[in-house]
Amino acid sequence: MGDKEMKDIATGRAAELLRRHSISTEATVRDALVALNSLSGESMTLFAVDADGMLAGTVTDGDIRRALIGGCSLGDKVSMAMHPDYLAAVPGDNLCLSVAEGRRRRIDLLPVMEGRRIVGMLDLRKMKTKLPIDAVLMAGGRGERLRPLTDNVPKPLLPVGGKPIIDYNVDELEACGVERIFVTVNYLADCIESHFSHREGNASVTCVREPKRLGTIGSLALIDGIESDNVLVMNSDLLTTIDFEALYMQHVREGSDITVAAVPYNVSVPYALMRMDGGKVKGLDEKPTYNYFANAGVYLMRRCLLSRLKRGEYLDAPDFISSVIADGGDVGCYPIEGTWIDIGSHDDYRYANELMNRWK
Repeated sequence: MGDKEMKDIATGRAAELLRRHSISTEATVRDALVALNSLSGESMTLFAVDADGMLAGTVTDGDIRRALIGGCSLGDKVSMAMHPDYLAAVPGDNLCLSVAEGRRRRIDLLPVMEGRRIVGMLDLRKMKTKLPIDAVLMAGGRGERLRPLTDNVPKPLLPVGGKPIIDYNVDELEACGVERIFVTVNYLADCIESHFSHREGNASVTCVREPKRLGTIGSLALIDGIESDNVLVMNSDLLTTIDFEALYMQHVREGSDITVAAVPYNVSVPYALMRMDGGKVKGLDEKPTYNYFANAGVYLMRRCLLSRLKRGEYLDAPDFISSVIADGGDVGCYPIEGTWIDIGSHDDYRYANELMNRWK
């Protein structure tokens, strides 16, 4: 399924959602109750729209209950019961801030407005946030250390807890409101392309083939269609509970060119290390522990940095980041709090399955 078809489906879903939750300001309070009753199991919110299609207010069963207590009758216009002070998002604004405010107010449906006209609808029960980013998942590796499991199945499609590894990341990005996801493929590319050809969802997933191995960053030069000012790049075979919204907010707040997600890595030395001055021992540190941050394989970067890439040239992320730093770029660090598993060995794979099975 192509990008246009996926976008049409997503647009159609939003239109159907708006149709079910809209009511004329000329309708009666009784009509509103009937409409709300038909929404059983969905968000119990109606949007009152005037004859020109402009949003005038929202209506919930609570609004109607309060209006009836105040003397309103079932035959009165719904405008007598609606709540005119509604929260809305605006295209071009930082939508994740609007979604965060909607969650704080316990709002289920958030209208996206141009002027007073609704042009979209965000279902906050199905999304965690609305990040204005595109995402790239790197899925071209051979998974050598997981053989023979990866002889015929690419590593991103290995099941963990009954679900392919890559799907955890795609589903989480979709829940964060990411609409465009690109997957770079090389080894057993047909399998991954086939996997996503039947996927349904609000996010479009486009596979981009590498003609040869291009490293963990080089394949980004092959991608056409990245539109967002910032783009998320991550390994597709990670299992992580990273907070993508917090990562994005820090990246924007600090004005970083690249923000690298990191995990704590501790090194414990089981011996006493000597502090030396020339050939003299000046002290001993008994079994010291050193604390570092390790690269987690998740990067949020400004789209303009992609112009540094040369099409068809091999490039790994550490070299790319080092070149940005050398040129005076601002590179930030975002520590991941929670789960992060890089499934690189059979032991990692067994642990990931045990963990996901416990979470079910």
